Amino acid sequence: MTQDVFIIRNQIGQFWIRAGEWVDGREPQRIMKLKHRDEAVNLLVELSAKDVALRGEILPCTLDERGEPAVEISAHPTPTLAEKAAAQAALAEQAANDADPEDSDEEPAAGAGV
Repeated sequence: MTQDVFIIRNQIGQFWIRAGEWVDGREPQRIMKLKHRDEAVNLLVELSAKDVALRGEILPCTLDERGEPAVEISAHPTPTLAEKAAAQAALAEQAANDADPEDSDEEPAAGAGV
């Protein structure tokens, strides 16, 4: 597949995705692909209005046989979906352990059962 699309890259080499965040390119299927340059320009203007420090650029990109853009991975890594899921699971487990009174060594406060 040699269809050209447009992608948006920031000043540190990360790419914009539909979820509203920047990723480093290790998961190219997540990168937002725009068919028309004017759509990419409009999006970049909107992003720049929200973040005045943003120095983004629009890049034409060819898709590989899987329909993913062939991009260079940023030197500034971001968490992958799997890493985010693992972190969320660890937080949920910690919250569940903190909420479980049986795991606590503390005695109930006086009058707590009244």
